[in-house]
Amino acid sequence: MPTIDRIQGFADELTAIRRDLHAHPEIGFEEVRTSGIVAEKLTQWGIEVHRGLGGTGVVGVLKGKGGNSTRKIGLRADMDALPMEENTNLSWRSTIPGRFHGCGHDGHTTMLLGTARYLAETRDFDGTVHFIFQPAEEGLGGARAMIKDGLFKKFPCDEVYGLHNAPDLAHGEIAILPGPAMAGADFFDIRISGYGAHGAMPERSKDAVVIATTLAQSIQTIVSRNVDPLQAAVVSITQIHAGSAYNVIPGDAWLCGTVRAFHDGTRALIRERMRTICAGMAAAFNCEIEADIRDTFSVLVNQEEQSKVVEEVARTVVEPSKVITRTTPKMGSEDFADMLQTIPGAYFWVGHDGSVPVHNPGFVLDDKILPIGASMFARIIETRLPVGSHA
Repeated sequence: MPTIDRIQGFADELTAIRRDLHAHPEIGFEEVRTSGIVAEKLTQWGIEVHRGLGGTGVVGVLKGKGGNSTRKIGLRADMDALPMEENTNLSWRSTIPGRFHGCGHDGHTTMLLGTARYLAETRDFDGTVHFIFQPAEEGLGGARAMIKDGLFKKFPCDEVYGLHNAPDLAHGEIAILPGPAMAGADFFDIRISGYGAHGAMPERSKDAVVIATTLAQSIQTIVSRNVDPLQAAVVSITQIHAGSAYNVIPGDAWLCGTVRAFHDGTRALIRERMRTICAGMAAAFNCEIEADIRDTFSVLVNQEEQSKVVEEVARTVVEPSKVITRTTPKMGSEDFADMLQTIPGAYFWVGHDGSVPVHNPGFVLDDKILPIGASMFARIIETRLPVGSHA
């Protein structure tokens, strides 16, 4: 069975929605226009709408035509863009400087809207669907904000599903990985407070640049010398800030970055070692070093049962040969993990044309996958909430 005919029939409308969202990107917790469009579309299709969860989050509630089942399933899409410039020549490229849908969340939002429209028209399921449109996935804790606001208390779910576009897969391929599928992550900011001086008189300084570079090198030994080599982990320093002139030794410097691992114990070890190294470096250089290390993403764990559902449904949406059961987890992180810590579910990937990776200024989403993602979500609902079941 291919993508759902009815969804394929309004694919051009989905593309128009997606490109409009792309041209007007909004970063985490600022998705006012985006959430407004989502709420308007859901209302137009007769879906009950709730706004304001987690700030700009939207939840749509739709009951099937069976009327007997008490089961409830959540479908989640993220809405936020990235704080970066777009470098494409698309006619629908971002119109807002420093804002870019460089991860395809505009596509995810559109896919879920396509699912909502189809299910609202057919209602060929028995139970309740919660359409969860989440803000601030890109490291700002949108999932945790929605959960804190009572997402699963107000809209209880028996299981929950999410997806992501994947330029590393071929068009039409769908991948699922049972068990730990994406790494947990910490973000960190390290502030070095030394003592500035003239560039020609380094003996009078506590050189924040030298301290920062020495600290950066030392932190890189944590994975190679402290973490069990059989436990995958990454520590990446992604920002160094210091100085303002050629002849001034700066007294302050900042290091920022991220930690990734698949086990909470490994992440705890890395945090402890980072703080110990910072304290030792402060003593060695007679300066002050403050390390702020924040738990940002949980490890994303797909449940076996729901992963099997995704695999079986995928075989009805794309060619069975294009359904991939991954064996290697991704070191990237995704805050849908926090929802999966509360509700059993699964997160899968939909491949598309184009080889430019996400978070690259030249990333382009392939609009041909919009009906595929929408059909996947819709068939999950029709499979898990069949008419005639009584639960």
